[in-house]
Amino acid sequence: MPRRMKADLRSKGSSILVLARSSSTRTGTSRVASYETSSDCADMSSYLSRCHSCRVESGCFMVYDRTNYMGNQFFVRRGEYSDYQRMGMSDCIRSCRMIPMHRGQFRMRIYERENFGGQMHELMDDCDNMMDRYRMSDCMSCNVMDGHWLMYEQPHYRGRMMYLRPGEYRSFRDMGMSGMRFMSMRRIMDSCY
Repeated sequence: MPRRMKADLRSKGSSILVLARSSSTRTGTSRVASYETSSDCADMSSYLSRCHSCRVESGCFMVYDRTNYMGNQFFVRRGEYSDYQRMGMSDCIRSCRMIPMHRGQFRMRIYERENFGGQMHELMDDCDNMMDRYRMSDCMSCNVMDGHWLMYEQPHYRGRMMYLRPGEYRSFRDMGMSGMRFMSMRRIMDSCY
């Protein structure tokens, strides 16, 4: 990205994610390659062969350990993230998605089974324990009507997570989340930015 474009992005308050890869040379010195983005990137291999850390200068992003927004996901906001393994990445960061700021109400319907089957509940706020609140042991599909959400595999917003933006999600298993049970969900609010 040209320097002039970088300056324009910063002055407008856009979301900016800087991804980095460091490597050692034969002489023992370190080299750092970086890539800066303010939008989605489905495959970072053309910019960085391996990305092990990132810094968020503004906004919020999801980073993924596979291309095309697949695999393990991790939510990042303003700050530095120096170790991809602490983020739950199995290899390195391979794709990223910018999360736009949402103002307004939040609404999501969760379903016990795939294809919007079984028990259904509508959420408009965070749920720290789906089992306690709804007596629902599993969530396998959902419809996000408003806002951006994070779903977690354990109660109290712990464990692996998945980012959901407005749309229908008929099968989490088909999205590469087989074997994962979601037990809590949280809205991505203005306070995250």
